[in-house]
Amino acid sequence: MAEVPDPLAYDESLRARVCERLADHDRIELPLDGRRHAAVAILLVDSQLGDDRIDPHAFDDSDMTKIPGFVPGEEAALDGRMVDVAGGASFVLCRRPARMGRHASQWALPGGRLDPGEHPVEAALRETHEEVGVELDESAVLGVLDDYATRSGFVMTPVVVWGGSAAVITPDPGEVLAAYKIGLHHLQRPDSPRYVDIPESDRPVVQIPLSGDLIHAPTGAVVLQFRWRCLDGLPSDQTRVGDLEQPVFAWG
Repeated sequence: MAEVPDPLAYDESLRARVCERLADHDRIELPLDGRRHAAVAILLVDSQLGDDRIDPHAFDDSDMTKIPGFVPGEEAALDGRMVDVAGGASFVLCRRPARMGRHASQWALPGGRLDPGEHPVEAALRETHEEVGVELDESAVLGVLDDYATRSGFVMTPVVVWGGSAAVITPDPGEVLAAYKIGLHHLQRPDSPRYVDIPESDRPVVQIPLSGDLIHAPTGAVVLQFRWRCLDGLPSDQTRVGDLEQPVFAWG
């Protein structure tokens, strides 16, 4: 694993910086064009270094072989487990249950389809409450990133939400196998992001290395734009992720 930067403080300075950069963001809003609308939450919370030495829901090693570019024996650090990623300012990453009909066992942010007449911000807050047990109102919303069109027929709107230092994560077992607090500093690893080619597309597949796994689009694309815009402070036109591809296993 590459050297990981120091954790970021979960404080008002970070909140103000993220708010300012999102307020200045030249956001891309996509038409639905027959697709369904969904919203996800980049839920920012505090976490303690060393709180996650063991992953209680270890991924099956054999499932790593479906990852684009993965060569067994050559990437010994990749085993599907999510450990030693907590510390300081973090976001909440969910692993979906294996029994789900769609996107089973995949990594995701809290979120889901909009209800009729619902705004993406309302949906992101509702799904955050339903999936990980954190109830917030619109005062917790820091801003919105670019829409991302998924291969499964959704336009996904990412909403950045300040969960508060006292947020208690309580996953709904029907939709979330496990929820992890991922230190934002892990998004800034020098080996991240990485890209691989696949024969099914002329667009590069993005991979975000985290612990023993790789986070792919759409989740990987969303958190990458969050890093570039909100943490690194890059201009909006240097943070676009709409052309980054998803792996084939996420197309369904």
